[in-house]
Amino acid sequence: MTGFGRSEGVYQGKKITVEMKSLNSKSFDLNIRVPVRYREKEFDIRKILNDRIIRGKVDCFINCETLDDCSDVKINKELIRSYMNSLRDCASDGPEFEYLKMAVRMPEAISSKPDELSEEEWLFLASLLDEALDKFVSFRKTEGANMEKDIRRSLTNIGSYLEQVVPFEKARMDAVKEKYRKALTEFENVDETRFYQEMAYYTEKLDITEEKVRLGQHLKYFREVIDDEHFNGKKLGFIAQEMGREINTMGSKANQADIQKLVVMMKDDLEKIKEQSLNIL
Repeated sequence: MTGFGRSEGVYQGKKITVEMKSLNSKSFDLNIRVPVRYREKEFDIRKILNDRIIRGKVDCFINCETLDDCSDVKINKELIRSYMNSLRDCASDGPEFEYLKMAVRMPEAISSKPDELSEEEWLFLASLLDEALDKFVSFRKTEGANMEKDIRRSLTNIGSYLEQVVPFEKARMDAVKEKYRKALTEFENVDETRFYQEMAYYTEKLDITEEKVRLGQHLKYFREVIDDEHFNGKKLGFIAQEMGREINTMGSKANQADIQKLVVMMKDDLEKIKEQSLNIL
């Protein structure tokens, strides 16, 4: 969800700079700073950013500075001299600098051109916004491509750990059966039918076949959503939650050290996936 974009240009003696950056957020949270000159267009600027960025904690700064050789300020020298002459007539004596300080505060001594935003200037600013947004989106896509590689690597790891569970399953069940057989040899008149009923019950209770199948399906579906859908971050988060349920159930049923080690490694990669999915639109 991180992003950065910057653009700048010169319009009629004014250097305009647009800069935006973002961090991860569940919604669109915009902090914008615009010069007074463009304040009337703030709503339009917010809409442009919202339509393109969609989600994230975004800071956007627009700056406008007048170039040194293109000042809009006008000093009315003749009027200031007139003010100073009038002030001298009102006072018997005094330093020229004091008269000047009072004169420049008089009406129309210093003026500027009307600060109205033309349609052409707004279109120029909008083009700078688009340019900065293009760079911003490009930055996000690069980050997203790297993120996708990490997620796919974690999915592959989980699938690999899931396959490694298989060799330990038969040994696990055989160990459980042998444990109960040894315990039963200590008793006389054991009901063999009841023994096999109990073994069937514990076998079903400890069986993780369904969890393995569902986890494999979730891994497949996760990849399909990455490949085929846009703005799928929330859906990927939901699938990751379901994967977590299956992995946790496998861990609680495992009752075998090697399987539980594999479950811990699955959880480690799943946490990486969950963290990354928060950054996906």
